[in-house]
Amino acid sequence: MNLLLDALAWLFSPDRLEGSNPLPHAMLVHLGYTFAAVAIAALIAIPAGWVIGHTGRGREIAVGISGAARAIPSFGLILLLVLLLGVTRRAEAALIAFVLLAIPPILAGAYAGLEAIDRRLVDAGRAQGMTEWQILWRIEAPLGLSLLVAGLRSAVLQVVATVTLAAYVNLGGLGYDIIQGLQLRRFEQLAGGAIAVAILALVLDGVFAVLQRAAVPAHLRAAKRAPKRRPHSVPAAA
Repeated sequence: MNLLLDALAWLFSPDRLEGSNPLPHAMLVHLGYTFAAVAIAALIAIPAGWVIGHTGRGREIAVGISGAARAIPSFGLILLLVLLLGVTRRAEAALIAFVLLAIPPILAGAYAGLEAIDRRLVDAGRAQGMTEWQILWRIEAPLGLSLLVAGLRSAVLQVVATVTLAAYVNLGGLGYDIIQGLQLRRFEQLAGGAIAVAILALVLDGVFAVLQRAAVPAHLRAAKRAPKRRPHSVPAAA
């Protein structure tokens, strides 16, 4: 309990606004790497996922690649990329590692959102003369948006936790306080840095939870809220 109180006191002390790694700057760096990685991953994974979900082809390959990417240790991947690209490009190396971590959940959310759509709606669109592009944009993408946002939510949470490793290659962020606290055996600083990352992750999770709920089409939300009517019992014939 004392460690928790000391960690909170360290985290919210006025000194955290000054020094070589002030809290606002560390949080901006952390968010910068997080959203840059997720944005790049989304540009790659969303089109690929939509193609898989729309055509029904390549799902097994996507699942295999996603599983392999998730099995790669993030810390080892960052160090390997730093060695391959050079110390002067350690920021690019870390960003590539974060992008590779963010791709699998976004890819899964993109194609799962389209696969979950009732095929009768797609067939109805084709029957009305809609092109495949129109079916994707007017039917599949809006109806699959909720699961896509869920994939983005999962990617953001995974990346925001992993960005703490960027401090190992001297890129700053909230992980800097954790690593420095461990080296200096200042456990209140270590715990305070971990609490800061946890708070940031919870805030982002709450924001994406709201976005995921908002991504559900209005008529589907209304259908869920509508009370189910019980069938009237038919009296037995005398």
